[in-house]
Amino acid sequence: MELAPSILSADFARLADEIGKVEDAGADLVHLDVMDGRFVPNFTFGPPVVAAVRRATSLPLDAHLMVESPARLLDAFIEAGVDRLSVHLEADPHLDRTLHAIKEAGVVAGVALNPSTPLGALDEVLGLADFVLVMTVNPGFGGQRFIPSTLKKIKRLREIVVSNGYQAKIEVDGGIGADNLREVLAAGAETIVVGSAVFASPEGAAAAVRELRELASN
Repeated sequence: MELAPSILSADFARLADEIGKVEDAGADLVHLDVMDGRFVPNFTFGPPVVAAVRRATSLPLDAHLMVESPARLLDAFIEAGVDRLSVHLEADPHLDRTLHAIKEAGVVAGVALNPSTPLGALDEVLGLADFVLVMTVNPGFGGQRFIPSTLKKIKRLREIVVSNGYQAKIEVDGGIGADNLREVLAAGAETIVVGSAVFASPEGAAAAVRELRELASN
């Protein structure tokens, strides 16, 4: 399991400190939820904040662009220092070209899917993607409840990837915590995005990361 704490739920007044805690506790990636207020009904941050996060950590940066026409923003986020970049299938009519552009820049390329988007929409690009980000909540806000029906979607995606010999990894984002982590991993997820389950934990972010690691190992 790769664990990717999302800074959307972190205290932005103490962002470098928050990131340092999860890094020291064993996080594998830092997840960046980028929202434009149009593709999703919320705004978050842009390349300057990403560049600041890049200076604060040595962990790979995993940027999830929840924006319309994501191709226009690729260069800015790549220059800011991201290592992984996912764009929504629903937001990009030229997804093949966008994935090629991300990969040609030396960045790991991902496709994100909303809960209601069928897996069949991936048919023409799954062999090209380095990973698929399966949303298990409707994107736009942190702290939402996991949608149980998405477990079947993760399982079906794993079967498709394996049966076709594709290399795409499965990342899952939304409503995941200690109560459902094992189910999500058993379904086939390999990278787990966690937000409020880490940064809003009463025990603290570092303790939450260690607890999730222990659950996964058991």
